[in-house]
Amino acid sequence: MHRTAKENSMNETELKAQMQAQKEAFVASQPSDADMEVLVVAHLKQIYDPELPVDIYNLGLIYEVKCHTDEVSGLKKCKIVMTLTSATCSMSEIIVDLVKSIANRQEGLEEVEVEIVFDPPWSQESMTDEAKLAMGLL
Repeated sequence: MHRTAKENSMNETELKAQMQAQKEAFVASQPSDADMEVLVVAHLKQIYDPELPVDIYNLGLIYEVKCHTDEVSGLKKCKIVMTLTSATCSMSEIIVDLVKSIANRQEGLEEVEVEIVFDPPWSQESMTDEAKLAMGLL
């Protein structure tokens, strides 16, 4: 049995509509950019500086978390701007790798880009009160 051009066109149109509906349902099921930022911050609070008893978020190493939806995949991509306690931090690679690996642990997150900056420089004033308490500074 051969299909007519009209039948093929209808099937193609129906298939495109079905695919579009599935894409829209997928996108609607994903967290918003702001919600993904909250989820990423929760992951950051689980990463501890190997030399200190405080997580990197409360330590004040995270300056910015910005997430956006990738137009092609529909998944989130996040950029994290952070610093280190010092430019010569011996654990910098480990910390950055742990931050990037959040994408492997958070559903719907495709990529984490990390930008390390040293301006403004980190200081104890960057720490939350919770971190200062944990380090005996309060």
